[in-house]
Amino acid sequence: MTLTTLVIGGRAAARETAIAAAVDPAVVTALILEGIATGSSQLETLAALDTVRIVRIAPGCMCCVGNLTLRVTLNRILRHPPQQLFISLATSTHLTQILTFLTGAPYDALLTLTDTINCGETA
Repeated sequence: MTLTTLVIGGRAAARETAIAAAVDPAVVTALILEGIATGSSQLETLAALDTVRIVRIAPGCMCCVGNLTLRVTLNRILRHPPQQLFISLATSTHLTQILTFLTGAPYDALLTLTDTINCGETA
């Protein structure tokens, strides 16, 4: 089972800083980040590691687009499951729906959700 942590709210830089602080470079980790990189990121050093895979998806509510983007990205990542997965979301608006999606089949047998990291709501 892949330990999965949602990182929500705040600006992209705050979410990426929180993720960078939580990643153990010795653990095979995947990151799903919503949106385009905004300049320099603390994740750049992690991107150079063989143990870390970073995937950026188009910004927008994953729930409102039927979770298609998230489903495709997760399925690709889980073909070679990492030990740890971080999913960065801009807001917690539809957090309940995302959690329902991640705890439903088939992901309930593949992912173990950990405590959500909340970086504060966007201004």
